[in-house]
Amino acid sequence: MSRSITYYFSLHSPWTYLGNATFHEIARRHGCAIDYRPMPLRSVFDETGGLPLPKRHPVRQRYRLLDLQRWREARGLPLVLQPKHFPFDPSQADRMAIAIVASGGDPLAFIGDVMAGLWARDEDMSQPEALLACASRAGLDGLALLAAADSPAIRQRYEEALGQAVEAGVFGAPSYVLDGEVFWGQDRLELLDAALASGRTPYRSDGAV
Repeated sequence: MSRSITYYFSLHSPWTYLGNATFHEIARRHGCAIDYRPMPLRSVFDETGGLPLPKRHPVRQRYRLLDLQRWREARGLPLVLQPKHFPFDPSQADRMAIAIVASGGDPLAFIGDVMAGLWARDEDMSQPEALLACASRAGLDGLALLAAADSPAIRQRYEEALGQAVEAGVFGAPSYVLDGEVFWGQDRLELLDAALASGRTPYRSDGAV
């Protein structure tokens, strides 16, 4: 039986961008379904004690820039360290991804292009025109997606993702949840790959088997 990985992410996260292609390759190789859960990351931080980037100590901010350069090289991806239009409110883009899934579509091309727009092309992804262009390149009806993203049903699903994430033990993006075990950060992808390959029992925080 096919296994499923719940993918909690936000489309303005550089770490989600850096790990996105590798994660999808791992899921494909192991025959796993992906349950996409875009989430309001700032609200997740507020709920779980995290700090948004501008409020972190300068030492942490400087280390983040070092680590981004290391992982940019390791993943072989273009990445602008300090984009002109970051941070931005990703909620419209996140909700468009939810709308794609809700309609039965595959959001992979759209979410990859949105993140590349910010982190590789240095575009302003808060603008609807930029999101429409991403939808068009993905072969999707961008105007319909923009309308759906503002609908009460999609807004509710986005808000519900906050509680779902916290209940699952998620506190940052990206997080990959396999059989209840949380793998936080794209630097845990190799561990996720190993867990899938071994078929081991999921680890629990209480250490119980």
